[in-house]
Amino acid sequence: MAIIINVDVMLAKRKMSVTELSERVGITMANLSILKNGKAKAIRISTLNAICKALDCQPGDVLEYRMSEDDTEDKEE
Repeated sequence: MAIIINVDVMLAKRKMSVTELSERVGITMANLSILKNGKAKAIRISTLNAICKALDCQPGDVLEYRMSEDDTEDKEE
């Protein structure tokens, strides 16, 4: 997947635990883990908003686009 979730990076920068973020955002540890590990298929804007508020950051600090090999092949055609 070309979208990378950098929640763990922001947690480290803010010196915040996953448990604390889970409590502040109001999502389960399991769902936060799925998001952190890049296995989420979608994220609600309200959840992204709550994460950004809790971590005092911008959406671009949490979400990153990296071109994948599939994207590179599409450009060449």
